[in-house]
Amino acid sequence: MSQTLKEIAETLRDADKKVQLIYGFNGTGKTRLSRALKELIAPKTDAGEDSEDNPLKVLYYNAFTEDLFYWDNDLEADSERKLKIQPNNYTQWVLQEQGQDQNAITHFQHYVDDSLTPRFNEDFTEITFSIERGTDEHIDNLKISKGEESNFIWSIFYSILEQIIDVLSVSEPDDRETNQFDQLEYVFIDDPVSSLDENHLIELAVNLAGLIKTAPAELKFIVTTHSPLFYNVLHNELNSKACYLLECFEDGTFSLKEKQGDSNHSFSYHLYLKQTLEKAIAENQIQKYHFTLLRNLYEKTASFLGYPRWSELLPDDKETYLNRIIQFTSHSTLSNEVVAEPTPQEKQTVKFLLDHLRDNYGYWKQAENNDGGEQHA
Repeated sequence: MSQTLKEIAETLRDADKKVQLIYGFNGTGKTRLSRALKELIAPKTDAGEDSEDNPLKVLYYNAFTEDLFYWDNDLEADSERKLKIQPNNYTQWVLQEQGQDQNAITHFQHYVDDSLTPRFNEDFTEITFSIERGTDEHIDNLKISKGEESNFIWSIFYSILEQIIDVLSVSEPDDRETNQFDQLEYVFIDDPVSSLDENHLIELAVNLAGLIKTAPAELKFIVTTHSPLFYNVLHNELNSKACYLLECFEDGTFSLKEKQGDSNHSFSYHLYLKQTLEKAIAENQIQKYHFTLLRNLYEKTASFLGYPRWSELLPDDKETYLNRIIQFTSHSTLSNEVVAEPTPQEKQTVKFLLDHLRDNYGYWKQAENNDGGEQHA
């Protein structure tokens, strides 16, 4: 049964679960769902957010969170590039008043690179980045990559969330250091996994699950993701949760289907990967991220068939195809290390390798024949 995002938001609001975990591919409306939930629970008023008449009820991390941060690229001198923060109450509170800036830096360096060093200015309105390796190498005023920027913003949000949960863990409101979070009801987190390798992605999911477990029972969490691995770790780490698959239809409506089990058992995401790649090939819309989906599909098939390395499933000229896939699935360290868009020949590689996987491994024929919706992979 199809629904509007507002109807789905109402379902999530009315559910009696501390955690609701949602899987959906990019473009299925996860960010829009977070806005629909916010408008449902805390619609905008003339009083503005975080005022006595309009207290904070929903805290969210999504693309709008990232919009609080923007670059001053110093176009004239091209030397002092800064990441600036739009004025808002919560980053100022956690960074300036609570002194959580060092925690945010520590989280960021742990997940990205301990030599990549952010520095806040005195009033915490802008950040500069440098590389410091303990040698003579010292590079100042870097513009970091988009993936690194996302991880940095997540690190700030995570520090905010840690501090908020610490405040709310004091049972008596009168004893809390601030009461601006007393009416917080929901935390909505959308895909905090940009550009992380698998080890750090797992660690982030475990840490987030641990933080959620320490939160007061009345604080509810909704976590959405397009990453099967992130979804599965949270699924295994968290109890008392509801799990869903979010789908978007061509007519602009949506479906939120409750699922049991992790992604391998409950919604056959390998079939979604295959269908997504087939659609991109048919419409000649192959982008860089389709190489990531293709690699994910090879990895999953190799794991199911017992191959120690996914590259063993590649055609005879393995090294050529391996290099092409890795070219588009690795992440640059610096923003000027940009991989070009796929060429027509490289796009054809996606079709060739998908056909190779489907035509040469009987598992896929069986999966297609048995596709009734609950395939195991």
